[in-house]
Amino acid sequence: MDYVFPHRSLTVLETISDLGLVFFLFLVGLELDLKAILRTGGSALAIAAAGICAPFIGGVGVSFVLHSTIAGGSSFAPFLIFMGVAMSITAFPVLARILAERRLLTTDVGQMAMAAAAVNDVVAWILLALAVALSGSNKGPLVAVYVLLCGGFFVLVMIFIVQKIMVKLASRVVDNEPINEILVVITLAGVLIAGFATDAIGIHSIFGGFIFGLVIPKDGPFAALIIEKIEDFVTILMLPLYFAASGLKTNINSIKDGQSFGLLLLVILTACAGKILGTFVVAYFYKMSMRKSLTLGFLMNTKGLVELIVLNIGKDKKVLNDEIFAIMVLMALFTTFITTPVVVALYKPARTSVPYTRRMLYVPHEKLATTDLELRLLACVHGMPNVHAIINLVEALRGTRRHPLYLYILHLLELSERPSSIMKVQRVRRNGRPFWDQEHHDMDSIVVAFEAFGQLSKVTVCPMTTISRFVDMYEDICVTANDKRAAMIVLPFHKHARPYMHDGTWESHSAGLRQVNQKVLLHAPCSVGILVDRGIGVMSLASSFVNQRIAVLFYGGPDDREALAIGYRMAEHPGVKLKVYRFLLGDPVDQHHVEMTPLETESGSAEHDTGLEDTGDSSGTDYQSVLSFGSKFSLGHDMFDYMITEVDRNEESKLDEQCLAMAKQNFTVPGASNEGDSVSKKSISYEETTVNEPIGFALTMARMEDLSLLIVGRGRKPSPLLASFAGKHAVYPELGPVGEALTVTALSEIGCSLLVVQQHDPELAIIPPPSTKVVDVTSPKSGGLQLSPSLVVVTGPASSPAVVQATKDDQS
Repeated sequence: MDYVFPHRSLTVLETISDLGLVFFLFLVGLELDLKAILRTGGSALAIAAAGICAPFIGGVGVSFVLHSTIAGGSSFAPFLIFMGVAMSITAFPVLARILAERRLLTTDVGQMAMAAAAVNDVVAWILLALAVALSGSNKGPLVAVYVLLCGGFFVLVMIFIVQKIMVKLASRVVDNEPINEILVVITLAGVLIAGFATDAIGIHSIFGGFIFGLVIPKDGPFAALIIEKIEDFVTILMLPLYFAASGLKTNINSIKDGQSFGLLLLVILTACAGKILGTFVVAYFYKMSMRKSLTLGFLMNTKGLVELIVLNIGKDKKVLNDEIFAIMVLMALFTTFITTPVVVALYKPARTSVPYTRRMLYVPHEKLATTDLELRLLACVHGMPNVHAIINLVEALRGTRRHPLYLYILHLLELSERPSSIMKVQRVRRNGRPFWDQEHHDMDSIVVAFEAFGQLSKVTVCPMTTISRFVDMYEDICVTANDKRAAMIVLPFHKHARPYMHDGTWESHSAGLRQVNQKVLLHAPCSVGILVDRGIGVMSLASSFVNQRIAVLFYGGPDDREALAIGYRMAEHPGVKLKVYRFLLGDPVDQHHVEMTPLETESGSAEHDTGLEDTGDSSGTDYQSVLSFGSKFSLGHDMFDYMITEVDRNEESKLDEQCLAMAKQNFTVPGASNEGDSVSKKSISYEETTVNEPIGFALTMARMEDLSLLIVGRGRKPSPLLASFAGKHAVYPELGPVGEALTVTALSEIGCSLLVVQQHDPELAIIPPPSTKVVDVTSPKSGGLQLSPSLVVVTGPASSPAVVQATKDDQS
């Protein structure tokens, strides 16, 4: 260790780490809203008080034991307070991160935990300042009094003078504009001055940074912009140095005998019992259920980095020796490690689902007369590069007044490790779900673009924002689609063509976005379309007098029928002409026909692999790679792995013919101009082709110069034409064989964009196992349903009963 951290380097390491700690506590203060703390309700105050007093009293009791055994050389008064603070503190930043990752930050339990933790945090720092002041009492009691008085005067100056100055500076910051660098310099200089002032007083420099962050106004964008400016520098560069310095101070070997291990167990039990039981009793008294109260207790027991700060200050002040320091560090690690798994096991927030019947655009012929033909579309965007293509696609789907379109825009943001993500989550989530209240929505450029489109096109647009980790983002998309009764989800492809580059190269947003698309395809409650934008937008439909050509490649099967239904919807637009290409198998059936049947296991169920009963040449197909719908898993991301059940080819052919009837008859589709006048035009043409190479012919069609958009089915239940691709190597299996071939082709050869469609099928969708109780309630005609403080408010038209899923505990 001397080679890695020589003794002469420790002073420099500790100085830099302490400087980073000052800025970190400044960030913690920025995350705390002083006005919100002052408005904290009685229940949160009572829970915070119990969460402080109970473990503090337990810490005092443990202090007598520790002081009489292994800490006899330190002053008892500061030792007692340090132990009480270490036992009672709740790490606000760590708690916020846990709640955000588990989607609990804005649930009733999460909000209560955050409010109580904020109060706990402020009180703990006050007690710690008292402990630091008392640690200098060996120089005389008047010194401690002087330190406390000066500290109180410093706080008053910060609240009544510095805060007003910062409010004036913050008022100069405008939304959606970069912050002036001079304001950043003034703010960072203020952090250093405040830290120097408290250090000169005799408390600790971190208190100055914390109080300065606390008094900065949180109303406007100023606080969030300051966090974004310095969070990487602090959390990535400076803070790890503090962890390294703290680790060097921790001597685990000092816990070497039975007495030390016994004291470690005593400290852990006392800290957990005091915090959990104290919080549980008060929360239960305020009518929270037993499960929620216990969950709240474990959340308030979170320690982490803030605990290490307290312990390091105590060690620097010679209040804690090496053995007690090591015991308390292990206690902090243990209490933090158990929080997430225990909370996940105890508490699952209520889920709300609104049952609806139209989960796809395709409507069987016999149900056409009784089906509501309004279209509810959920379009997801990751950033501005997706906006133009999505707007043009939605314009083509706009339909007529008799078939209105309701557009829901979900802006997907990644929940990163940065502190600013927590502030964003609090703004854009309500009750743990995506936030779609437009009155409080931050008006960013994406929202402005779609709202302008809605006003010009007379389309109802509802913008929403969600912040999640990529691994969980699909849940937000699926829940939102279900809540809004969407018939289709539109996802942007995780890559887009480089603008002004015609070499076929792609720009990738993130590998996580591809995982989001793949999971949505598995779990979506409705049909899904993946839009591959070639960098020129889908089309330009500014005028109804400009004809745009859209083509649908029809091979057969549910996904292709859904693709054709989308094409029919687009054909209602006065600026669109639709061309339907129907492909038929050219060779005799006995050579290439593949019958898809699930492979029976020993237990008689199709649970694992499925077999393909080959009546001809297999062409190298790896049939063990094909899955039945009962498998519920995907083999990997490098093969076409169809999820199939037994297919009745006669029934499939009948459904295909019914769907193609409109195109075959060159059907006259009622259109509507922008003024709503009915017009008629023959907007659909049909061509039937017999092919042996379906992919090659698709590429030929895509190379037409005047083509704007190509629509294909993903082929999850493939026709005999495409079944032979099962198990073949794939670059983008989420697009299916046809979609992949069109995507990997160079932009110089294919200029049109691509929409790959998967039809909703409840037999093929992978539904998570039910872990909730279903309760039926009736939705009032007003469209709003207030269920209870722990459930979600269902908004929107009340055309059907609302089904509210809640845990048994939520119904108590």
